[in-house]
Amino acid sequence: MNSAWAIFRSYPYISNVVGYTALFATADFIQQTHHFCIDWGQTARVALIGLCFHSNFNYHWLRALERMFPGGRTKRISMKVFLDQLIAAPVTISAFYIGEKVFAFFR
Repeated sequence: MNSAWAIFRSYPYISNVVGYTALFATADFIQQTHHFCIDWGQTARVALIGLCFHSNFNYHWLRALERMFPGGRTKRISMKVFLDQLIAAPVTISAFYIGEKVFAFFR
């Protein structure tokens, strides 16, 4: 287990991409289980959006925020959260729905 954790820590970009892809796919799968019918194509499309956009955007966005506002004091964290909600939230939500429409075209 320690060696797996060491690999994830050594390659933060790869672990970020894998983590976001798994997070998006798992969230979609759980959401679909409430309807008692699973559309694996939709789950794959959601995972693809997480892989292609969200993992890359969030990796670079959060690194940039940390470089612009280093530290963990209350003011710094508040500024990071404010900017994240002001800029990144609309971008990522828009990208998700645009990606859903684009990938639904290829059904």
